[in-house]
Amino acid sequence: MSVSSVESMASLSSDLCYDILKRLDGATLASAACTCAAFCSISREERLWENVCSSMWPSTNRDDVKNLISSLGGFKKFYADCFPLIVNKEVPEFHWNDYYEYPQEWTEAEYYGDEDEAESISPSDFVSIVDIRYKDKTICSRVLWGIPNANSFNGWFYNCPFRVDLLAYSAINDDQTDEVTVSLSDGLPPIWSMERERKDGKVWQELRDGIRLSWILVNKKTKKAANLSSWSPIGGQRHWPTENDFLLRFGSVLPAKDILPCQVVECILIMKFRVARIEDEETHTTLKLTELSMQLGDMEGSHVNGRNSLLVLREALSCPRSKNYSEALESCQLYSKVQSELKEEKMRYENRLDTLWILGSIAACVTFCLYCL
Repeated sequence: MSVSSVESMASLSSDLCYDILKRLDGATLASAACTCAAFCSISREERLWENVCSSMWPSTNRDDVKNLISSLGGFKKFYADCFPLIVNKEVPEFHWNDYYEYPQEWTEAEYYGDEDEAESISPSDFVSIVDIRYKDKTICSRVLWGIPNANSFNGWFYNCPFRVDLLAYSAINDDQTDEVTVSLSDGLPPIWSMERERKDGKVWQELRDGIRLSWILVNKKTKKAANLSSWSPIGGQRHWPTENDFLLRFGSVLPAKDILPCQVVECILIMKFRVARIEDEETHTTLKLTELSMQLGDMEGSHVNGRNSLLVLREALSCPRSKNYSEALESCQLYSKVQSELKEEKMRYENRLDTLWILGSIAACVTFCLYCL
């Protein structure tokens, strides 16, 4: 069979070009658009980017999500905003005196946020679009409209630690109540015994290498969106809190300048799987997703309250982003490094205080005894 050469792109029909481009992923499609005028013109078609988004984030196939994305500026803009990961290179270096003096330097109004500014943010403005993939197979897609349990500004939500448990609340707005599982049919290796798994960690390694999380947050009012997840896990823990549990940690570093004293906070996304069945002659190994949550934590490890979390999340949608995963991972590692230094210095400071109290108590007892004698 002979193949005729193509003298120029103009000799190809637009239908053929479209058929070629619709088979590409987002990054390749963007690159192809830079090669010639024909591809550049056709790549502006929203249908192409809708296919790209639905392939990468199946939750965008829903009609209500499609309408939301259209209101944000279309699928091409949505992909450009949500495919790159948040990168924050402005993590402040550790200076113990700076952190120690914050409680005295900041007034209560400055520490807990401006009330008028907080009132301009409504929890109903936020939409969470979440997709989990394991080895390129989608195992979970959820959409959460608004922030649960945030009914009024005088309620407990705004002053208590912020937390969104997607599995607990998505069922309220969704008909998807099926359990989320990973099994042998998804490519999970068998667990013959938990004792062997504790030794070799084969399932844990396969899970951590194969799992991918996308948590896209949309602000309907500002018409901005960003992916809060690190896509791949940045940490995890085997057999916690029981030997049947696997905990994976995703996240990103978000700016909190003029909102919190620490200037930056960490968006903590926790995913926890539990071994539901062990391989034998009749059943197969299955991991059940038991937790998928989001929290914001400051440098000292404390959870940010609801009011300040809304302010941080609103600003996070304007963060710098990068397609380079290593840059996103580097910012998370830098944050962890500074946070560890702060915790270590805080422990040393508290130990010094304890020592001074002990020495002071001994000196007081000796003085009292000498006085009595």
